[in-house]
Amino acid sequence: MHVEVVAEYPHDPSAFTQGLELIDGRLFESTGRYGTSTVREVDLVTGDVISSTDLDEDVFGEGLTAIGDGRLVQLSWKAGRAAVWNRESLEQVDTWSYEGEGWGICLLNPETLVMSDGSSTLTFRSAMDFHELGDVVVAREELPQELLNELECVNGTVWANIWKTDTIIAIDPATGIVFAAVDASSLPLDRSLLATGSVLNGIAHDPATGRFLLTGKYWPTLYEVEFVAG
Repeated sequence: MHVEVVAEYPHDPSAFTQGLELIDGRLFESTGRYGTSTVREVDLVTGDVISSTDLDEDVFGEGLTAIGDGRLVQLSWKAGRAAVWNRESLEQVDTWSYEGEGWGICLLNPETLVMSDGSSTLTFRSAMDFHELGDVVVAREELPQELLNELECVNGTVWANIWKTDTIIAIDPATGIVFAAVDASSLPLDRSLLATGSVLNGIAHDPATGRFLLTGKYWPTLYEVEFVAG
């Protein structure tokens, strides 16, 4: 599969994007790096930051997803805790602890979150209190697929970006089998102008159109795309 660009929007080029989430037409973003990590709401069309909350300087923000009761969950890389935010005020309302690293996260169903840690394993967690429910090893062509990063759950499928690549894979969470791969290398972005490490990272699905929003770390553009066979 490949991407076909439907629209392009401005994106904050100073944002070290770690997660994207589109909720009822509103775009939320998690940014990373120590001392500059935030959770924010962004105007999709203009790229302007509508509201933003800074994370503690010792916390490196990671993946972001929406859960029930108007809340967002944001992972941290090595701090071993997830921040639960009120979506309207972007005020922290809870903290959940976990072992290991946090990379990507998405809501598979109202009770179940899926989390990545950079390995080939996806961990299932309760959307109520974050306790572990189980895990699955992701396999692509019968080999473990490591470096699973930003996640987006769509109608029972887990889409995952492979870190440092332009590849997004579709995973069956019941088996861990990769059944599709999307090549996003054709996005019209001048990579020579980007800083080192400015890789694709940020996937949001728009249920109203079936399209996806893609961007990357320090990218000046956010792309609305369709995943097309062939």
